[in-house]
Amino acid sequence: MSADYKFDFYSPMNMANYNLNQTMRYQLALLDNLDHITKRHCQNVANLTCRICEYLGCKKEFILYATMCAYLHDIGKIFIPHNILFKDGKLTEEEYGVMKNHTVFGYNLCMKDPKLKLYAEGALYHHECLDGSGYPNGASGKEIPYASQIIHVADIFDALVTKRHYTTHVNISSTLKDLIKETVPSPQVVALDALYNSNNGKINKKPLNALFKVVIDDTYYEISETKEYVRYLKNELSRLIQIAEFEIQRDKKKSQKAKEYYENGMKVLFARNENFDNYKEVLEDYRKAIDTKLELIDNLYREIKIIKKLKC
Repeated sequence: MSADYKFDFYSPMNMANYNLNQTMRYQLALLDNLDHITKRHCQNVANLTCRICEYLGCKKEFILYATMCAYLHDIGKIFIPHNILFKDGKLTEEEYGVMKNHTVFGYNLCMKDPKLKLYAEGALYHHECLDGSGYPNGASGKEIPYASQIIHVADIFDALVTKRHYTTHVNISSTLKDLIKETVPSPQVVALDALYNSNNGKINKKPLNALFKVVIDDTYYEISETKEYVRYLKNELSRLIQIAEFEIQRDKKKSQKAKEYYENGMKVLFARNENFDNYKEVLEDYRKAIDTKLELIDNLYREIKIIKKLKC
C-alpha cells in the first residue's frame, strides 16, 4: 500500500458472485459509448442494485436481471447533447425536458436490440416514482416494475454521493436521512390523489432499508482498508524513528569512521525522495497522517451506529 493511497468509495464485494463479466459482456460494451462520468454512475448503480437485491432475499435470476437493467438504465444519455448533459449549473425548463428524454431514448434503443429488449424497463422506469410524480409517464405504485423501484433507490443515492463529493462514509447518514424523506407521501400529491397515493412516497421503503445494510457493509470495508493503511503508516513511522535514533548515535560519536557508520545506516533506511534534510518533516507527516486516520476510523464507527438506528 502506497503513501498516496485513496479509498474507493464503493466496495467491490458480491458482484463477482454472479459472473457478471461473462454474462454481460455485450451489455457492458455499450457503456463504452457513454462519457466516463455516466459510465461510472451506471457501474455504481449496478453494484448497489445487485447488493440491495441480495439483502432483499431476491432469487439469483432476478438479481442478474435487475443488475443488467441497472447497467443500462442511463444508456439513453448517449443521445443527450453534451452542452445539456455537462452543463455547469441548473438546467432551464426546456433543457430539463430534453434531459428527461434519456429514459425514452434508452428504452427505444433496448427495444430495437433483441439482446437488450428484456432489460428495456430499467431505462424507461428508473425515474418513475411510487406517488406518480416521476417521469416519463407518471407511473405509480405497482405500475412500476420492482427491479426499477430498486434501481431508482440506487440511482438517487449514487447521484447524491457524487453531487456531495463524498470520499469517505463520514456523514453519509445525512444522505440516507434525505432518502428517508423521499418515502414520505407528499402533501400536494395526497391532496390531488388521496385514494391511490396517500400511502406512497417517491421511493420504496424496502430497497432503502436494504441500502442501509449495504452502506454499513461498505463503511466496515472502509474501516478495514483504513486500518490496513494505518498499519502501513506505522511501519513507515518505525523506519523513520530508527533513522532518527541513528542520527542521535552519530552525533554522539567523535570519530569520523563511527559517524559514517551511522550515516550509512541512515542512507540504507531512507525511502525514495527522503534525505538527511527532510526526513524529520516526513516523520511528522506520518504521525499526523496516523492521527487523522485513527480519527476517521472513530468517526466511521459512529456513523455505523447512526445508520443502524435509521428507519423508514
